[in-house]
Amino acid sequence: MSAPTHTPPPGASAVLVLADGSVFWGRGVGARGEVVGEVCFNTSITGYQEIMTDPSYAGQMITFTFPHIGNVGTNDEDIENAKPVALGCILRQDITEPSNYRARKHFNEWLAEHGRIGIAGVDTRRLTKRIRNEGAPNGVICHNPDGVFDIPALIAKANEWPGLEGMDLAKDNSCTTGYDWDEALWSREGGYGKLGNVKHHVVAIDYGVKRNILRNLASLDCKVSVVPATTTAEEVLAMNPDGIFLSNGPGDPAATGEYAVPTIQKLINSGKPVFGICLGHQMMALALGAKTKKMDVGHRGANHPVKDTTTGVVEITSQNHGFVVDKDSLPDNVEATHFSLFDGSLAGLRAKDKPAFAVQYHPEASPGPHDSHYLFKRFVGLIEEAKS
Repeated sequence: MSAPTHTPPPGASAVLVLADGSVFWGRGVGARGEVVGEVCFNTSITGYQEIMTDPSYAGQMITFTFPHIGNVGTNDEDIENAKPVALGCILRQDITEPSNYRARKHFNEWLAEHGRIGIAGVDTRRLTKRIRNEGAPNGVICHNPDGVFDIPALIAKANEWPGLEGMDLAKDNSCTTGYDWDEALWSREGGYGKLGNVKHHVVAIDYGVKRNILRNLASLDCKVSVVPATTTAEEVLAMNPDGIFLSNGPGDPAATGEYAVPTIQKLINSGKPVFGICLGHQMMALALGAKTKKMDVGHRGANHPVKDTTTGVVEITSQNHGFVVDKDSLPDNVEATHFSLFDGSLAGLRAKDKPAFAVQYHPEASPGPHDSHYLFKRFVGLIEEAKS
């Protein structure tokens, strides 16, 4: 990699600085200021608003490998959280003008309104190769229209940031009080539906849950009671649920597992059906006796092939994770059920002696478009079996 220059080129109003001293100049978008975190990349060609509002991206800045970001604008429906959670974004081209009948606001305006900082004009191919070859680095995005930047100070800030390993971010992205969820899946004619005939009661432990997961459960006639990440097993079981859901979320599963794993162990041992996604998958694995580890290059995108070994079917999945369950650490009472066809990493598991299973990817995100929706039906099927 060529030696960085600390002199801004003409027109530069933003800079991305990595902990190793790499400097990427560009044009600022969104809010002004600076933000520090882990720099990752996402290969999706749609869904930038859902990605920016995904709580699993807490502590991270997203490099979009697709150049045309902003082309469908933003709206109040395509969100996974009430506000953006990703720290910032890194773009190849200037934000595209919106051209979609559902657009209500320009993406740049939306970013600024929510205090999110971005940079455009970056060689995202070079940056993505750097992340792929050397791992996700710490970095700082600084947006200053005056074009004045203290590069050594920014490099120092990137190096001082502690990194995601050992960081519990679920508490900060969980609800603080419980609530009931009744919004169902979206349709072009009617928007989001409403929970109708209630057949089952699911308690969802919120480690940073995506809204569309809850919508999928509601669309299968499940009343969903969402509870904070620190809720105890006794409190969950006192609600008399038919099933228990362990949500996605950000940060290191081992750190969140300090308080979550003992709870999950009690819930699994209760015999009630338990289903986990993403961070919920990782912490179920910890609760069952397996181990997790940080990945050199995480999986983030909507084009990841996964094989379900129980059926032989290959799914095109949406993924967003920087930690993974060590497939060689699974105890004898746990079966691996899904594997990534990109790198062979573990993507799903189930307990052999309890109605508990989990997947690493996001079946609610519909990249296939519906390849993985069967997992919600599988969970409801376990609930119905337990009831009968």
